Amino acid sequence: MFGIDAFLRNNHHLKTRRLGLITNDAVATRELVPVRQALLRAAFRLEVLFAPEHGLQAVGIDGEAQPHTTDYLTGLPVYSLYGPGLGPPEAILSQLDLLLFDLPDIGSRFYTYIWTLSHTLEACARTKTPLWVLDRPNPLSGRLSLAEGPMLDETQLSSFIGRWPIPIRHSLTAGELATYWKAQRPIDVDLTVVSPEGWLRETFFHQWGVPFIPTSPAIPTAETMFTYQALCFLEGTNLSEGRGTVYPFRVCGAPWINGVRLAHAFNALSLAGVRARNVFFTPLEGKFTRQLCQGIMLHVTNFATFRPVLTGLSLIYLLRTQYPEQFAWAPYPTHVNLTGANHFDLLTGQASVRQHLEQSPETFLAALPTMLAVPEWGIMP
Repeated sequence: MFGIDAFLRNNHHLKTRRLGLITNDAVATRELVPVRQALLRAAFRLEVLFAPEHGLQAVGIDGEAQPHTTDYLTGLPVYSLYGPGLGPPEAILSQLDLLLFDLPDIGSRFYTYIWTLSHTLEACARTKTPLWVLDRPNPLSGRLSLAEGPMLDETQLSSFIGRWPIPIRHSLTAGELATYWKAQRPIDVDLTVVSPEGWLRETFFHQWGVPFIPTSPAIPTAETMFTYQALCFLEGTNLSEGRGTVYPFRVCGAPWINGVRLAHAFNALSLAGVRARNVFFTPLEGKFTRQLCQGIMLHVTNFATFRPVLTGLSLIYLLRTQYPEQFAWAPYPTHVNLTGANHFDLLTGQASVRQHLEQSPETFLAALPTMLAVPEWGIMP
């Protein structure tokens, strides 16, 4: 199923090469052996590790810089790719014969592991270090018909939650994105993608028959991979997106929300594949720490018809129109955006989404399907 399994089976000739690996605890073989441990057990010459946002253990606080460290499992040095730099240090790459990349992705433009990959492509191109992506299926499926925009405005809104123009829901694997970027951008990199074997593009994660490993602290369940793309927009507002609860990115709200009223209005939109119910929750960290909040919890009823981006922006519309005095855009400071400015625009990738909602709310819902359409993305493999 996974690229790492195929790599271990088919590449014994690389065992004498000096290898580096970009990874974390959220990736394993089909038998749930951590990738780095599987490589060492198979006698590959793994010399150094690199870790993305959230660190090697995938438990670091969202948006918080991660330090260099030593791997508790292998004793190997671990260089942070969410610290002083966002790509592998060229001095370290120059000492390697090959760099491997194996990180989980959840199919969203604003999930940062793919942008770690983008910086890695550029660093490997500069040092002439071959890069092998040990690929994994897209848990939201590879159905390009389900891709949702808008495409990113690179000239105005390029950031570490979206550097280059792709849809929000991109329906590709990390390896396919790497291949696309190599073809579309001036990146002269020696790239090899070890594809996941037996993956059917139309399938969703729950159809694969494999255990779910949380990909980061706020993605604790498989269903959260789907609802994340809907509720992440709330990071750029003064509402809680559920961080600090046991259901991040599935519950949302604020102390001033009427959950029953919001759930009723949300369900009245008849959005495909999703229903909401009213909830109470008390975040232990993040927005409204230790304050009782009301809001809704999203339940995906049909993964094939659920449109998370449409759902999330429709919810933003409801919140802004139902609570015009309380709702507000808000900054979201992180290691890569210290002021947190323009976070909602960085998430949507187009300032026009916010501007339309502010200037013409009466036509916003009707305009959403056109704003989110990405017909040009259908040319992808």
